Amino acid sequence: MKKRVFSGFRPTGKQHIGNYLGTIQNCVSLQEEYDCIYCVVDIHALTTLENTDALQEDIHEMVLDWLAAGIDPEKSILFVQSHVPQVMELHTLFGMVTPLSWLLRVPTFKEKVKMQPRNVNYGLVGYPVLMTADIALYKGEVVPVGEDQLPHLELAREIVRRFNSLFGRVFPEPAAKLTSFPLISGLDGTNKMSKSYNNYIEIASPPKEILERVMTAVTDPARRYRSDPGHPEICGIFSLHKFFTAERADEIASDCRSAKIGCVDCKKLLAGNIASNLEPFREKRAALAAKPNYITEVLADGAARAEVIARETMGEVKQKMKLL
Repeated sequence: MKKRVFSGFRPTGKQHIGNYLGTIQNCVSLQEEYDCIYCVVDIHALTTLENTDALQEDIHEMVLDWLAAGIDPEKSILFVQSHVPQVMELHTLFGMVTPLSWLLRVPTFKEKVKMQPRNVNYGLVGYPVLMTADIALYKGEVVPVGEDQLPHLELAREIVRRFNSLFGRVFPEPAAKLTSFPLISGLDGTNKMSKSYNNYIEIASPPKEILERVMTAVTDPARRYRSDPGHPEICGIFSLHKFFTAERADEIASDCRSAKIGCVDCKKLLAGNIASNLEPFREKRAALAAKPNYITEVLADGAARAEVIARETMGEVKQKMKLL
């Protein structure tokens, strides 16, 4: 019997190449080995959102990208967090057994406080409890994470362990599946690709827009003239060639170092390869977008399937806690 994977993602609208190479492709491949539950964590998003006007659009566009990229609603459960209300119930019950000291030591809480000092809400403190409820409600056994996320998963394991110790075993302790998420450089040549830095390329972009975005990218700052030798190891454009022009990456690196190819031609080559590589994705996305209510139906079906699991879990929880 396949183990169950749970993974949640904040709704960020249309996805960019960094999302695609770092997360989406990994989630698509996991479907072949695990029973996967993928959740759009809209409640989590409220901890940092003060304006929710674009929330539904962001959910729609993100899910559309995920489906077009290969998430299969026949193989996986894909749904929106708030559409299965039992997660809030379990979050509350977990909150009754989670020491406050555990939450205050979480590094990301301190970081978020610095980032939004005028909006230090309870959700920021209770974020790990809600995350634990997300995983435990569906009895997630495996959670794909990068090494930087291990402390958060260990806290989830501690909360689950404490609950099981106090009331009897209900939940498996979720295990980490360490995943290498490639760091995708942004077009500014300084930061990772992110909407926050406006240095990204959306995977749904048409070829013309891809070219326009790539042409704005910062390359090797030491290469001022066409005849100057380049240093591909520090160039964000070359780092993308390793994904989209993999068969010619060594040749491109050599040509850059010997100044046989200039930055403009290198960018044009990359833009063309990104566009051709993502053409099947764009075609599938357009086909899915043309189906009236398709995304709504997929998410409703996913929520219904998830709620079957959630109701069963909450029945066990309440019996163990003598609430029934």
